[in-house]
Amino acid sequence: MVATFVRWTWMRAVLHNGWWLVTSVYLVVDAGLSPAELVLIGSVQSAFALVFEIPAGVVADTISRKWSLVISQLLMGTAMLATGLVTSFAAILATQVLWGISWTFASGSDVALITDELDDPASINLVLARAARAQLTGAATGLVVLGLLAWSTRRDVTIVIAGIAMAALAGYLALRFTEDNFVPTRSRRWAASWSTFVRGVTLVRRSRAILLIFAATFLVNGASDAAGRLTQKQLFDLGLPTAPDPIVWFTALGVIGLVLGAVVLRLATRRINGDHARTDYALAAVVGVLGMLLLGFARNAVVGAIAVVLLNGIVTPLTRVISTIWVNARTSADVRATTHSFLAQLEYLGEITCGLAISTLAAVGTVPLAFSACALLFAVTAVLMRRRRLTTCL
Repeated sequence: MVATFVRWTWMRAVLHNGWWLVTSVYLVVDAGLSPAELVLIGSVQSAFALVFEIPAGVVADTISRKWSLVISQLLMGTAMLATGLVTSFAAILATQVLWGISWTFASGSDVALITDELDDPASINLVLARAARAQLTGAATGLVVLGLLAWSTRRDVTIVIAGIAMAALAGYLALRFTEDNFVPTRSRRWAASWSTFVRGVTLVRRSRAILLIFAATFLVNGASDAAGRLTQKQLFDLGLPTAPDPIVWFTALGVIGLVLGAVVLRLATRRINGDHARTDYALAAVVGVLGMLLLGFARNAVVGAIAVVLLNGIVTPLTRVISTIWVNARTSADVRATTHSFLAQLEYLGEITCGLAISTLAAVGTVPLAFSACALLFAVTAVLMRRRRLTTCL
């Protein structure tokens, strides 16, 4: 089951990250969206995902985690291929909303499924770290393969192909994944669903460690998502070459960042399972401050590219893996998917709240000002994680 789970994680990362590479350029070059529109899409997408996250998590905890993942793949593939068929802002917004909803059926379900099927608390953190490395190497592969496909054919065609392949991956899930250790609720499902939700809320309220990670996730994800939607525009403004094709440059940057991320996770695997995890999270936030300021005030595309590599290779992988492992270690099997859904909700809430604020700054102010706001969010996170009176429980 572990090998199957890691292989699926790798394949999904190939398609998702390769698709987003091509799509991020498609939205700027082909659809011609403005910086404010790019960030607004993320905020609206997150608002819908926020609404769907809890019921999706409860479904995974009461009906099936495996079939929640199958639904996720089908919706995700549909949204991905539809993106390549439209260029208007309204239509793109609709496809991205569906894409965001699709992830609500996967967030928490995947971790809960492998945790239950492995049934080995001593090994699960190492498995999750291994899956995270597979996600990074798969993402690097996807950038190269789909980037080359987009360069040799067309961006919209590549987006559609990636979407079809993502939907087809649902078949792999249905055939290869097992769910032997999960007992679904077969009667009074609505009552059981509400009970699961209440138990999840109670667990979170009583755990200062989880609450702290939730707060850090809110800040970090809000900054990262808003900045990520402005990155392509900023690099173009800094003079990133458009020949032979922008895809080539973004592919190279993405691969370098992902390789760095895989190395960082390899080195930090043991640390993030122990007492150093809190310090590593704070250090990642400090690197986030540096990266955001470099990207916002860069004088040329080279400096901007270095900032992107720092953000994608250190900040994103470390903060995501640490938060996932910590929450997973502090929850119980009966509410595991629901608790991870709460974590995802904080991610979406950060994207909505911080995204709208940063979108406003980008629209009425300047892009460097927007990146400065992202840096401030990372700085607050670093301070929060280092305050011992709040983190002694970790």
